[in-house]
Amino acid sequence: MSPTSPMSHSSTAPSAGPAPGSSLTAARRRTDLEHAVGGPAVDVLVVGLGATGAGAALDAAARGLSVVAVDAHDLAFGTSRWSSKLIHGGLRYLASAQLDVAHESARERGVLMERTAPHLVRAQPFVLPLTPLVSRPQAALAWAGFRAGDTLRLAARTARATLPAPRRLSAAETRHLAPALRSAGLRGGLLSWDGRVTDDARLVTAVARTAAAHGARILTRVRALELTRSGARVRDELTGEEGEIRARAVINASGVWAGGLVDGVRIRPSRGTHLVLRTARLGALPAGLHIPIPGETNRFVLVLPQGDGRTYVGLTDEPVGDDIPDVPEAPETDIGFLLDVLGSALDIPVHRDDVVGAFAGLRPLLDTGGAAGSGAPGGTADISRRHAVLTSSEGVITVVGGKLTTYRRMAEDAVDTAAAVHGLTSRPSPTASLQLIGAASPQVLGALRAPRRLVHRYGTEAPAVHALAAGNPALGEPVLDGHPVTRAELLWAVRHEGALDPADLLDRRTRIGLVPEDRATALDIARGALEAEAATT
Repeated sequence: MSPTSPMSHSSTAPSAGPAPGSSLTAARRRTDLEHAVGGPAVDVLVVGLGATGAGAALDAAARGLSVVAVDAHDLAFGTSRWSSKLIHGGLRYLASAQLDVAHESARERGVLMERTAPHLVRAQPFVLPLTPLVSRPQAALAWAGFRAGDTLRLAARTARATLPAPRRLSAAETRHLAPALRSAGLRGGLLSWDGRVTDDARLVTAVARTAAAHGARILTRVRALELTRSGARVRDELTGEEGEIRARAVINASGVWAGGLVDGVRIRPSRGTHLVLRTARLGALPAGLHIPIPGETNRFVLVLPQGDGRTYVGLTDEPVGDDIPDVPEAPETDIGFLLDVLGSALDIPVHRDDVVGAFAGLRPLLDTGGAAGSGAPGGTADISRRHAVLTSSEGVITVVGGKLTTYRRMAEDAVDTAAAVHGLTSRPSPTASLQLIGAASPQVLGALRAPRRLVHRYGTEAPAVHALAAGNPALGEPVLDGHPVTRAELLWAVRHEGALDPADLLDRRTRIGLVPEDRATALDIARGALEAEAATT
């Protein structure tokens, strides 16, 4: 099979439906699980279906290797759904002299924006307001950083049309792009650009489905109980049945939980917290905001309009202990901190009761045993975001560290190591140019006959999603007032994206669940979508 054959349609013409072999369904899961447990050994078993694990499954399958990938929960259940939804170009790492990490980030950002996922990742403008709390030396340092970031873009060979140049703004221009800012003492602003993913969980879903199109068996609700050199003992979380999946190589991509499966892997999780506000509370925001944290020289709170009636405000960077929950909670201390920083720059007061939701994610930073950096003792703000690929005495390959932006490179390095350690015969990785499900050129995407919002979420599959409502107008209705997700999108998620229960639909395939009140309102509709589809199969 050619590495690009299942996706060859996407670069030339809109898709009439899902790519062959890409649909993930409950029925396919049952069949694939029956073949995987107790069956012949596969080349690669991947544990974890966040961005890196799904990326490893795609990388291995696209090289022609046989692959099974499992997750105890769902696609993007862990850290990969709790990001800032940004595809960073590495500016922060440049500021801390991590030049290799900065260049890798910029290069991978360009790969996503221009080749593999231009439907999901686009340019996002940001304004850094020059308020009285930002000294002129701080402003000069920030401007130098943005110019250096543009040099990174050039070194990564990302086109200027993809990411415009930074520039200085007058006070009037700054207020135009960010009307919520306090005008008193505003000297102007700095405009910069970075990558933004429509939805981090949707990116993971696209990667997993692309892996499935290349023959990988993608199995959610399958927990790895024990990893060995020759595979894993697993449990089907839906039935409780246990068995063994045999493999020539095992890749542990379970993020902050990696140390629980392989001895000797030490993780120092770092918590990042975001607030969810109704966009109407802040007013129109044509651009995102970088709000400097008072007393810090290189840390900002981000204000991120989502285009769906919500705006995210984040993020913090705090170390957490050894007790790692499945779903981390946003502590009140983080919420208060973010509101305080927001209040330092906005003319519009934002109170605790304006926060309609909050979420926290745990970054799987590798504990190298060194100093925590220039932050507080034991802090994580300055720990390197480099990733590492480790091989245990049993021969299990673990990939840890890194970030969402560099998931593809992390996956490639993990599969390279697995192939070398276990003598797997495979082609070089093709994923730097392999389009994900829904990807196409800007010209093709622009010509699709579907709402732009759907194109930005489904790419070339948007017309097929939109067409679901042609025979049933009720499917074109929003799931709830004030949020654009339609009932057709829930049906598509059940039929093609592996959604097995209401949480999959509301918390990952869509982001309705980030606001508890909205989640409760939409719960019966999500249940109905699952029941209706089950009745027809």
